Amino acid sequence: MKHIFKEGQNEKVLLLLHGTGGTEQDLLPLAGMIDPEASVLSVRGNVSENGMPRFFKRLREGVFDEEDLVERTKELNEFLDEAAAHYGFRRDQIVAAGYSNGANIAGSLLFHYEKSLLGAVLFHPMVPRRGIELPDQTGIPVFIGAGENDPICPASETQDLKSLLQASGAHVTDHWERMGHQLTEQEVRAAAEWYASQF
Repeated sequence: MKHIFKEGQNEKVLLLLHGTGGTEQDLLPLAGMIDPEASVLSVRGNVSENGMPRFFKRLREGVFDEEDLVERTKELNEFLDEAAAHYGFRRDQIVAAGYSNGANIAGSLLFHYEKSLLGAVLFHPMVPRRGIELPDQTGIPVFIGAGENDPICPASETQDLKSLLQASGAHVTDHWERMGHQLTEQEVRAAAEWYASQF
């Protein structure tokens, strides 16, 4: 997968996952706000939708292609194994930070692979899949940034995601803004405070 890796000063690795139409450059400023000393692994999605990079296909707005989601989640999980071996970082020290489509693939890692992440910062995510049993994520800290009037990701979606992750044992913190689907500096600062309290 196309990516950027920057070695840091501590053992944490921030996995940055962009939104639809973004690139591996998009979220780099977030890393400095969340943990300036962590290594950074910023990945570009392998799917193209009308020329816009994404991490998995969708059938239409808000409706995921589940088969592709499962396959792309497996691809990302295996890429993380390979990147850890290649760059020499600890596989169990990856904290994902994703926005929108990137948050959905990060959430999908938690829905499909036990302890695939040390923690996750999910900005404006949706429930990746329904009707499946989640692996044990006991003690995994998860931050969800949500918009009260998000037209793409309704509040009920956030609440459902929180409940499903909590049922798998994750410790979930939700943070609400009134700015729709966009990612705000205030939201990132809240995530940074949460991150400092967890790691």
